[in-house]
Amino acid sequence: MNLKFTKMHGAGNDFMVIDGISQSFALTTQQIQTLAHRQFGVGFDQLLLVELSKVADFKYRIFNADGSEVSQCGNGARCFVRFVVDQHLTDKHEINVETASGIITPKLEENGLVTVNMGAPRFAPSEIPFVTDAISARYSLEVDGQHLTIAALSMGNPHAVQIVDDVETAPVATLGSQIEVHPRFPERVNAGFMQIIDTHHIKLRVFERGSGETLACGTGACAAVVAGIQLGRLQSPVKVTARGGELHIAWQGGNSPVMMTGPAVTVFTGTITLI
Repeated sequence: MNLKFTKMHGAGNDFMVIDGISQSFALTTQQIQTLAHRQFGVGFDQLLLVELSKVADFKYRIFNADGSEVSQCGNGARCFVRFVVDQHLTDKHEINVETASGIITPKLEENGLVTVNMGAPRFAPSEIPFVTDAISARYSLEVDGQHLTIAALSMGNPHAVQIVDDVETAPVATLGSQIEVHPRFPERVNAGFMQIIDTHHIKLRVFERGSGETLACGTGACAAVVAGIQLGRLQSPVKVTARGGELHIAWQGGNSPVMMTGPAVTVFTGTITLI
């Protein structure tokens, strides 16, 4: 089977985007893992599928590099609208997109950046999900004998955010991989490591469930900013510096939506033969 695809990235978080409207296919977990491999496949952090929707302009499905399907991906959402506009699947520059966690609204701006209404953050433990006796802005999490202080919330997918002195020396690979599979997060979790520069600027690294550390994480940036505002350490809007680029996050608190603005770049297009 020959499969047409587009390789894209949002601040270094890279994607293989496939039009599932004009071509018919079915992918196994093993095929997704092979496509994600950076030596034997196309290479990506997440695979994005564009499909038809009965409730929105499009449906958006997301698969991690390990083949697991997830509900949300902020950097992917920006690339999604860039893709459907460039592929002439729509003449709109602001679209409604169905995801497994609800409807999001990405908008392609005139300057080429993309703004996404990511919806309101969710703090209820059952909605993250996170095992705890009571809701709080801070939780204690024991990992490998260490007592960490984290914020836990959902941006359509679960996040555990901790504040560190220096993201460059933070043990993202080792500690992040242990937080990802912590039993108090029954669906695994994205582990964020946030360094606060000032009230409107942070540096961030994220160990994403199913993919490992990525150069940027859109929902992770949203979650970190929301956590920082909740803790009284940040004020909206906030610039988020990731290893792959910058994102800008705004949130007015409460049930107001989190707004994320950042780049969406097409790298190349191609066709690959699946066996």
